[in-house]
Amino acid sequence: MSGRKMVSIVGSGNWGSAIAMIIGKNTAKSTHFDPKVKMWVYEEIINGRKLTDIINTDHENVKYLPGHKLPENVIAVPDIVEASDGADILVFVLPHQFIGPLCDKMKNNVKDNAIGISLIKGIDEGPDGLKLISHIIHEKLGIEMSVLMGANIAKEVADEKFCETTIGSKNKTHGEIFKNLMQTPNFRINVVEECDTVELCGALKNIVAVGAGFCDGLNFGDNTKAAVIRLGLMEMVAFAKFFSEGPVTSATFLESCGIADLITTCYGGRNRRVAEAFARTGKSIEELEKEMLNGQKLQGPQTSAEVHKLLKQKNLVNNFPLFAAVYEICYECRPVGDFVTCLQNHPEHQ
Repeated sequence: MSGRKMVSIVGSGNWGSAIAMIIGKNTAKSTHFDPKVKMWVYEEIINGRKLTDIINTDHENVKYLPGHKLPENVIAVPDIVEASDGADILVFVLPHQFIGPLCDKMKNNVKDNAIGISLIKGIDEGPDGLKLISHIIHEKLGIEMSVLMGANIAKEVADEKFCETTIGSKNKTHGEIFKNLMQTPNFRINVVEECDTVELCGALKNIVAVGAGFCDGLNFGDNTKAAVIRLGLMEMVAFAKFFSEGPVTSATFLESCGIADLITTCYGGRNRRVAEAFARTGKSIEELEKEMLNGQKLQGPQTSAEVHKLLKQKNLVNNFPLFAAVYEICYECRPVGDFVTCLQNHPEHQ
């Protein structure tokens, strides 16, 4: 890719808008990137106005990231084909359940030498088991993919509070391009090669965060929550080793995508918050999603269902009691008070 690279952002929720703030500011002052950044926005009507019009006129995503100004060079586009047209770099940041249909619409319009990065924390279910989101995008669009995962609560990133993140990229050159695109003094990036491990961390920690939320809702205290985090991390490592074709080293779990993201999600984050309300109120996950998330989707329960299906196929459910308990409590009416038994009887303690 020679000349200035054109960047398109696919998605505009709270995390998409926060990363658009960074990308917009960085491209505006860079000689490597085209300053104009197109951002695909799912069109909605807010107080009688189109969301794209609000973003392009007022430079604020009033629905998903209110109170934060987007750079004026970030242009909201409601049509995915137009938004991705001519892009050298595609940044995917939207709920994982929407990625397949969107890629199908884009696929005949993506440059052959374009590269992509996924900021999507989830996994999908394929006919042969679990599929990583970056793999789905690669298969549908034929572009080389990297991933970005880390302890990055969107509002804190938008507030420019210091944080770290991890890029997983098998291609070192691409890793550096993405680092140049997104690093700031307060958003520090480390690039590693274990792409699949980085992506799995981003998905699996949401299951553990649901367990942490159950603990809070049941008033189990900090010691129990620490045990949930540790046992959850052990299951994340074991699952990554079972699932990944490439190497899985403990060093990657010490990056921001691993233990740091796990801790911040188990103390902040929407999965923990909704799971706490689930334990306290007895309402369903679907009801609480509507009440608490302003149109955003919860990733933890859905990821637990996808993981559970694969573990069941492979007869490995008993090896992952924490993952299994989260799934059964969310979907199979297992009492939330039972959650402690998965900790008491964990294979780690046998």
